[in-house]
Amino acid sequence: MDDLIRMTERAQDVKKREDMHIVIVGHVDHGKSTVIGRLLADNNMLPDGKIEQIKEKCRRNSKPFEYAFLLDALKDEQSQGITIDTARTFFSTDKRNYIVLDAPGHVEFLKNMVTGAARAQAALMVVDANEGIMENSKRHGYLLSMLGVKQIAVLVNKMDIVGYSKERFDGIVSEYGEFLKSIGITPSAFIPVSGMCGDNIVNKDAQNIPWYKGNTVMEQLEAFESGGESENLDLRMPVQGVYKFTGNNDTRRIIAGTIEAGKLKVGDNIVLYPSGKRTKVASIEAYNSDPITEVTAGTATGFTMTEQIYAQRGDVVVKDGEDVPEVSDRIIANVFWLGKESLATGKKYIVKLGTAKVNAKIVAVNKVLDASTLKNIQKNEIARNEVGECEIVFDKKVAFDTVDKNAALSRFVIISDYEICGGGIVTGTPAVGGGNITLDRLAVDQSQRMLASRQKGAVLWFTGLSGSGKSTIGDKLDARLNAMGYASYRLDGDNLRFGLNKDCDFTPEGRNENLRRAAEVAKLFMDAGMITLCTFISPSEDMRKMVRDIIGQDCSIIYTKASCEECIKRDPKGLYKKALEGKIKGFTGVDSPYDEPVDADIVIDTESVLPDEAVDLVLNYMSENGIIY
Repeated sequence: MDDLIRMTERAQDVKKREDMHIVIVGHVDHGKSTVIGRLLADNNMLPDGKIEQIKEKCRRNSKPFEYAFLLDALKDEQSQGITIDTARTFFSTDKRNYIVLDAPGHVEFLKNMVTGAARAQAALMVVDANEGIMENSKRHGYLLSMLGVKQIAVLVNKMDIVGYSKERFDGIVSEYGEFLKSIGITPSAFIPVSGMCGDNIVNKDAQNIPWYKGNTVMEQLEAFESGGESENLDLRMPVQGVYKFTGNNDTRRIIAGTIEAGKLKVGDNIVLYPSGKRTKVASIEAYNSDPITEVTAGTATGFTMTEQIYAQRGDVVVKDGEDVPEVSDRIIANVFWLGKESLATGKKYIVKLGTAKVNAKIVAVNKVLDASTLKNIQKNEIARNEVGECEIVFDKKVAFDTVDKNAALSRFVIISDYEICGGGIVTGTPAVGGGNITLDRLAVDQSQRMLASRQKGAVLWFTGLSGSGKSTIGDKLDARLNAMGYASYRLDGDNLRFGLNKDCDFTPEGRNENLRRAAEVAKLFMDAGMITLCTFISPSEDMRKMVRDIIGQDCSIIYTKASCEECIKRDPKGLYKKALEGKIKGFTGVDSPYDEPVDADIVIDTESVLPDEAVDLVLNYMSENGIIY
C-alpha cells in the first residue's frame, strides 16, 4: 500500500511540473544515444540494477559497455518514471518533465514538422570533437532553423578522444558558430563533453576540462526557457476535423484541432480563414472531464459554435480583432529537398501546410544554397539534400503565417508519389502578378459553392471486380444523397463508353484512356460542387494513382471487396460466363489481374455487408470528412 501511495504521489508531482520538448540531432556516430544514456544514468532515472545488467551482458558477449546500449535495453520498458520508445525519451527533474525527441534521419525531421514533434522548445546538437563538422551537421542546422527552434546548445562530444584539447574545442566553436550565424542561429552555449566518461553531462569536470566555466548539459537544459510565450501570441488553431453527433438528440457539431498559439475561451468571437466566416464559441468540449471554459497553446481540443457555419479541415481559427493570417494561393518558401528526383519548376506536388492539403506547382526556383560552401547557385531545380528558395502556387487559397510571425503555421511538407520528399517554411508571398502562374481558376470557387449547397465537391471512386457491388452501392448512395437534398451524379462505363469514350477499346491503352477521361470529367463535376460517384473496375495501382493525381486530395478510393469466386457466382451481366468460355479476352479476374488497393479510404467487404449497410458506411465517412454537413 505504501508503494502505491508513493507511486501516486510521484505521478501527481510529475503532472504538476512543466513540460519541455527537446530535440537532439547530430551526424551518425557522433554520440547522441550515449549522451541520452548518460543523462538518464547520472540523473538516477534508470531502474535499479539496469546498468549492472547491461554491463554483465556486455561482459558475457566480450563487448565494451556503452551508455548508448541503455536506450535499446529500455525500449518498451516502463518503470521508475522512465519510458523510452524509438523516437522519444522521457525523464524528470524537480523543475520539469523532459521529452527528448530523437529523429534519426532527415525524413523524420520533415514528418515532425507537421505531426507535432516539432513543438521542440530547444535543441541539443551533438558534434564529434575528433571528426569535426560534417555535412549532416550543417543540414541539421538548416532543419532546426526551419523548425523555428531558437534555443540551441552545441555539445562538442568525445573530448576524451582529443585529450580534452581546448584548441580543438575552440576551433569547432569558431567554425560551427560562424556557419550557424550565417543561417540565423545563435547558440545558447557550446559545451565540451564526453558522453562516455560523463564529463559535463550532469556533473562538472574540473579535472579534465578546467578551462571550461560554463553550464553542464543538464544545467543548460534547466536554463532553457519553457516557451510559454506561445500562449501570448494571437490565436491560431488549424482545424483537424469537424464531428457531428446525431444519437440521443445530440446535435452538436464540434470543431476539433490543436491550438498552436494563443488562447481560446467560451464566448470568444472567432473567424475562420481562408473563408472569413464568423461565429462565437458556445462551449469547449472535453472527454470525461469537468467543464472547461478556456484552453491554451499546445492543447488538443474541440468547441461548438453559437451560429453554425461551414468549416472544414485546413481552416484556421483566429480570434476576431487579433492579427489575421496570410491568405493566398501562392507563397515564397525556403525548401529542404530529399526526393530522389529534383524539385523542379513546372512539376506538380501535394503540399501539407498546417492541416490543409493542397495541389501545388513549383513556378520558380529563385536560388539554391550549397550546404558546404554557403554559395547561392542559380538553377531551375533543387536537387536532393539541397536547400533553396522557390515560389509555389496552390490550386486554392490557404491560411498560414510567415516564419517571422508564427513558425508553427509557416511549416509545410511536400509530397510526391505519396511520400514526403521535402519540407520548408513560408517566408513571404510574391507580389500580385508575380510568377508564371499557369493553374486556371474559376470565377466562382469551390468554397463559395459549398456555402450555397451544404456540400463539398468531391469524388468517390469505387473500385473492385465486376460483380463486387460497385454499381449497386453507387446507385443506392446516389438515391440516398438526392433524397437528402444533396447534388450527386454517378459516372460509369455505360454512360461514358457510349458517348465521350466510345473510341476507347478494351486494350490496356484503351482502358487507361477511358479512366483518364473519366477522372477529368469527375474533376470538372467536383469543381462545380457535385458529389461524383465513379464506379469503374480500375484494376491496377497505376490506374488508381493516375486517377488520384488528376483529381487531387478530394478523391476518395472505395474498395468493394469480394472474391473472384463470389463474383462469378453473382455474374449479374453474364460476363464471367463468357470470359470463362473464352468469348471475352483480358477479362479482369479471369485472365487479367486485379491489384487490391493498398491505400483505399474505405474497404467494404460486400460478402458480409449488405448494400444498405455499405451506404451507411460511406455516408458516415462523408460526414466525418466534411463532404456533407
